[in-house]
Amino acid sequence: MKFQGTDQYVATDDLKLAVNAAHTLQRPLLVKGEPGTGKTMLAEQVSEALGMPLLQWHIKSTTKAQQGLYEYDAVSRLRDSQLGDEKVKDIHNYIVKGVLWQAFETEQPVALLIDEIDKADIEFPNDLLREIDRMEFYVYETRQLIKAKTRPLVIITSNNEKDLPDAFLRRCFFHYIRFPDAATMKQIVEVHFPGIKQELLAVAMRHFYDVRNLPGLKKKPSTSELIDWLKLLLAEDIPVEALQSKDDKVSVPPLVGALLKNEQDVSLFERLVHMARHNR
Repeated sequence: MKFQGTDQYVATDDLKLAVNAAHTLQRPLLVKGEPGTGKTMLAEQVSEALGMPLLQWHIKSTTKAQQGLYEYDAVSRLRDSQLGDEKVKDIHNYIVKGVLWQAFETEQPVALLIDEIDKADIEFPNDLLREIDRMEFYVYETRQLIKAKTRPLVIITSNNEKDLPDAFLRRCFFHYIRFPDAATMKQIVEVHFPGIKQELLAVAMRHFYDVRNLPGLKKKPSTSELIDWLKLLLAEDIPVEALQSKDDKVSVPPLVGALLKNEQDVSLFERLVHMARHNR
């Protein structure tokens, strides 16, 4: 069964090929791209399209690889022993299964999302090499070897905040989600807002790409921010005329705070508008 995209997710041909290649090779799919380009949503839609349950592991700066396997709750065991609880005699009661263990023990294949792996310590990917490669790990406390019953489809996302180790990259199929061109972006918007007025969409997208292409922006607006902005424009019933300047010069669009997320970028854009008006 191959991934062909879904009604809720516009996947380009090269992205579909990447998903299917990783599935065929039985290697993790490493997806990079700037924030807001739909990397996390990809895993959700792949699991839905292929009929696989989705397990998610959202990585933080404090996350350790061991947490994905299991954790031994020694504190609870000590507390229970002080209370005279009988269950302290069985150490299995204090082994907390991680997401990888859950994925390994399922009878049917699952999709496993390891989200924003670059947030963790640089050693995090290396600490998962053996487990992801061999699909097994050892539980020292219970002397068990946990082997995957079925190989999960692993999708790993990264915002490119730090380089990943070569040994880890070698085990993955890599795909970079390029920022959508205008035609693809129009398809994406129409999935979220079917029936949106084409005139409003055309003007809004022109403003969006004008802002995005402004040199010197600290954070360029992403696809998700365009969706948020359009949602506000529709909710507030902003007319097309409010988005258009009479002389077709650059202007500050309404609700620009949905697109620009820091004061430096807002100030830079306002200066550009002021200069454009001054040079009329």
